[in-house]
Amino acid sequence: MMSLTDQLKWRYATKKFDSTKRLSAEQLDYLLEAIQLAPSSYGLQHYKVIVVENPEVRAKLREAAYGQPQVTDASQLIVFAAETNIDEAYVKSFVDLVAETRNVSRESLAGLEGMVLGGIANRTPEQLLLWAQKQAYIALGILLAAVAAEGIDAVPMEGFDPAKFDEILGLKEKGLTATVIAAVGFRAEDDAYSKLVKVRRPQSELFIHI
Repeated sequence: MMSLTDQLKWRYATKKFDSTKRLSAEQLDYLLEAIQLAPSSYGLQHYKVIVVENPEVRAKLREAAYGQPQVTDASQLIVFAAETNIDEAYVKSFVDLVAETRNVSRESLAGLEGMVLGGIANRTPEQLLLWAQKQAYIALGILLAAVAAEGIDAVPMEGFDPAKFDEILGLKEKGLTATVIAAVGFRAEDDAYSKLVKVRRPQSELFIHI
């Protein structure tokens, strides 16, 4: 069995997917559960994840992603959309979920609620959005590790027009904005990029030990 680091050496940002190969329902469920388990600040999960499979929608998204073929050719397109309205109601809903999930009284979580509310009160709307977007990137990282562990290919993508994605997917009215996307599936045999040696800075240059 390959180690995670071996799998990470195997993975690459897939440029050409085999459009005839699809993830099984079990594989997709595994990836979505991994995303669901991703850490986030306070555990708020400041984003939603849109799984796009509809061919017509994906064709429109490809145009908004500057024609990149991975958007339509991969098995699924995963859109991480940051929450744009992290407010008191959002926090209270989170605390309600904590109480229900852990079977504890709502009153016993007053300290947690106060801490989180204080955390959002000290941020401007712009800072709150940036905070949410950072959490979405953590979830993306978990996805990329999960696909590598399962021998599934993926490519994280920032090359798209967020405003057009928001319009196509109806995200603005949901209090969301597209932040980063990832196409998941299986590499085409003739993707030349899969044969390239991975280039990374040596550890002596990357890590600083203090």
